[in-house]
Amino acid sequence: MIAQLETPSANSTLSLPYPVAGLVQVFTSKKRIFFTSVIAQALRIAGQGTPVLVVQFLKGGIRQGQERPIQLGQNLDWIRCDVPRCIDTPHLDLAEGEALQKLWQYTQKIVSAGKYSLVVLDELSLAINFGLIPETEVLEFLAQRPAHVDIILTGTEMPKSLLDVADQITEIRRSHRP
Repeated sequence: MIAQLETPSANSTLSLPYPVAGLVQVFTSKKRIFFTSVIAQALRIAGQGTPVLVVQFLKGGIRQGQERPIQLGQNLDWIRCDVPRCIDTPHLDLAEGEALQKLWQYTQKIVSAGKYSLVVLDELSLAINFGLIPETEVLEFLAQRPAHVDIILTGTEMPKSLLDVADQITEIRRSHRP
C-alpha cells in the first residue's frame, strides 16, 4: 500500500504544533555599512512568502511616508520618514519632528496589529541617540510586540539597553588587507 502525500501549495502557511517566538536582531557597525546585509535578508524572507516591513527613520526626500509605501513584490513594504531630506542632525524643524513621530507611532501600531512577521527598523539607534525617539519607548515596544514578530534594529552606536534585549547581535567591521 502506498501512502499519498499532499503537497502544500507555495502560498500555504506553515502550521506548527508549537509557537515560534520572534527574535530581536541587531546589526551595527562604526560605519553605516550594514544595510545591504539587512535588506538581502528582508528580500529573501519576503520572497519565501513572509510579510516584511522595512522602516527607515532617517531617510527622506522621496515622498515615501506611511501613506505611500514602496511595495517590493507581494510581501515587502518599505516606508521612510516623509520629510524632504535625510535626517543627519538632532535639530529638526516642527514639520520634520512631527513626521518622524508620526512614522514612529504608525510603526508601533502596525507592528502590534501583527500583519508583518519581520520588521526592519533602520537607523533606529541614531534616532534614539539624537533624542528623537525615546529609548524607553523602544524597549516597551519590543517587549509588547506580538510574540511571532522578528525585529531587526540597525544603526551605529546601538544603546546598551537594546543590545541587552537582543537575541542576536551582528557587528560588521571592515578589514583592509593589502
